[in-house]
Amino acid sequence: MSTIPDNLKYADSHEWVLDNGDGTVTVGITDHAQDLLGDVVYVELPEVGAEVVATEQFSLVESVKAASDIYAPVNGEVIAVNDALNDAPELINEAPYEGAWIAKIKLSNTADLDKLLDAAGYSATIE
Repeated sequence: MSTIPDNLKYADSHEWVLDNGDGTVTVGITDHAQDLLGDVVYVELPEVGAEVVATEQFSLVESVKAASDIYAPVNGEVIAVNDALNDAPELINEAPYEGAWIAKIKLSNTADLDKLLDAAGYSATIE
């Protein structure tokens, strides 16, 4: 059974979103997604300053099984990336909700958060 923290929002494409409370969010992939991927060997991080559009690809995670596009769950500007993933992509498998965030995004519109799923809603999509 996948871990699904209650304090996060989720996209049905398996990204999690933490509202930082200051108009920014932190984004990563869910425990369910990393489990499906298997051992992660590479993460292509977005560029700081890049504009991202909800539901469009903004990152890539490669595993021993497959490469998977990661989709922006919100509209906004990438303001930080998790450089630790360059040297330790396996963090995605080990701690998908803690040290393995992919990017921080400054929201274009905070209403984007209302379009995301809560933990119960996301859980229902993966059952």
